[in-house]
Amino acid sequence: MLGHAMPTTFDCQTCGACCCNSDENRAEGYPWYVEVEADSKLLARADLQRRYVVFDPDAVPHLRLDADGRCAALLGRLGNKVRCSIYAQRPRGCRRVQPGDAACRRARRERGLEPA
Repeated sequence: MLGHAMPTTFDCQTCGACCCNSDENRAEGYPWYVEVEADSKLLARADLQRRYVVFDPDAVPHLRLDADGRCAALLGRLGNKVRCSIYAQRPRGCRRVQPGDAACRRARRERGLEPA
């Protein structure tokens, strides 16, 4: 009898791996991660912009990362219980990652939340 693997549940509120700078970005020396588009609600609010946005050398806005490479808006412990403090204002780049898609699985592997 062949064994069947249990399906993996992808729960964003217990993961947060995609909210961390990718290994590829870090290896290339990029201290920024998700670009914030010009029409973003995040840029429209000065308080949120000051707290969560950083500009690269070309003046392109990106989500601010903390010293560990996590998005500054990510609250909680990675792989346990997390939430996004700017969920309603998050940029399109954040909205593109879907639970269980290739970007999700890559981020989970990089953070040690899924086998290689």
